[in-house]
Formats: sequence, structure tokens, C-alpha cells
Amino acid sequence: MTGPHLGTRPAAWTAAIVLSVTAGGLVGGGVAHADDIDTLTAQQIAGRSRDALLDAHSMHLSTRGDLGRDSTPMSLDLTLDRSGNCDGSVDLGNSQGSVRIVKRGNDVWVKPDADFWKNQVPDGGQAFGAILNGRYMRASATDPRLLPLTKACDLDTFQKLVSDNADNETGTLNKGARTTLGTTPAVPLTRMRDDTTLVLYVAATGKPYPLRLTLQGGGSDATADFSAFDKPVPTSTPPPDETFDINALLGRSTRTA
Repeated sequence: MTGPHLGTRPAAWTAAIVLSVTAGGLVGGGVAHADDIDTLTAQQIAGRSRDALLDAHSMHLSTRGDLGRDSTPMSLDLTLDRSGNCDGSVDLGNSQGSVRIVKRGNDVWVKPDADFWKNQVPDGGQAFGAILNGRYMRASATDPRLLPLTKACDLDTFQKLVSDNADNETGTLNKGARTTLGTTPAVPLTRMRDDTTLVLYVAATGKPYPLRLTLQGGGSDATADFSAFDKPVPTSTPPPDETFDINALLGRSTRTA
């Protein structure tokens, strides 16, 4: 018996965010403070925003929407840090299922809902769900069956992708007038890529963290919000009586579906 097919969409969403944040030569430079943001160019603001993101030890990432290319809308809601800790959920959209995930270092707990078992594991999924009966599956974070989830739940990996793609340049980056996101002052940076408009909102006070990324056009209509920088990931993990070993449930095969 093999493990469930979790798909690659959560990891693909993360990669798309990274490429959008870094697109356009977001070169670093200067101390990462937003106090003089009104005098900086769009490129300078983008570079400092990237540096602030790379310097963060933890953050909350919330995404929603459709990336186009015949994808279906999905969402991520994750708090993650550099130490391999993560807490949140992934919703595959269109009633295709959602998964609750808790990761502490080398251990991960996942709890798919009934729609996930029905749609993502049509061969035996409902039986797996009945066995779990609302409990989490517990596994090693390196288990190949869960890698699409655990890769999307690792700030270290996210920051490495940002750093590796820092010189990805397409189109002209334009600086807009100050605005607010909620009560937070922000400066929008806009770029056109093919038929898609990307807008990155950068904090205009304090550290110039990226606050929101939007993608619209070309089949895309998506938003990613960044918050809770350097705030700890929740430390609670599911108790033993609410967990079930993944190998006991799915067998010891590590072949991905």
C-alpha cells in the first residue's frame, strides 16, 4: 500500500511567490530600514525589502487565489521559521481537500480532511480517513510522501529560493504613491510580466518588510500576505492519543503516487 498523492501544488505556490518577489533584479543595498523610503528608487526599496525578508527568523505567510495556467484556486496559511518549525494549513480549493500541518524540527503531523481523502486518494482514501478518525498522521519531515507539504513549510528553503533568484530580471519596476494596508503605511512597487501585473507592497516605516504581493492578469488572480516577522511559531504539537504513525497507516513503501 502506497502513500497518498499530495501533489506538488503547495511547493509550486511557494516557488511562484518567490519568483514574483525577486523578479527584476532586487539587488540588496544599504541598511534595511524604511525611514528614508520616500527618497529611494523602486529598485532600492525592492532590494531592501528582499534583505529584510532574508533577515527574518520567522514569519506568517497567507496566500489565496489562482496562479493561472489551468490551475485551481488554492490557499496556504502557514507560520514558519528557520529551525524547521511550522504550523498552519493548505487548502487545495474547489472542495478538493485541505490539510492541517504541524512541523517541529524533524517531525511532522498532517491531518487531511474528508474531501482530501476522497479526491486526492480515490483508491482507499475514505478507508484511511475512517482509520484516522480525526487524528493526525505523524511522520518524519523527510518522508517522500509528505515532501510537497514540508517543502512549502520551511522558511529556510523559502529564503534560499529568494536569494538564489535575486538577479531574475524582467520588465521595469515602478514606485507608486504611499498607501496603507490596514493601518500600516506601505509603498507599492509594480511590474508587468507578460500579461500579468505584479504589485509588491513594502512597509514604509520600520523595517521594509514585504507586506503583500498581488498577481493579476494572464489567468492569474492571487494574493500573498506576509506578517508576524520574527514572532515564534506555536510550540504545541498533537498529543499521542490524537496521532497515528504514517507507516502503520500507509505501509512502509516510500514510493510517491
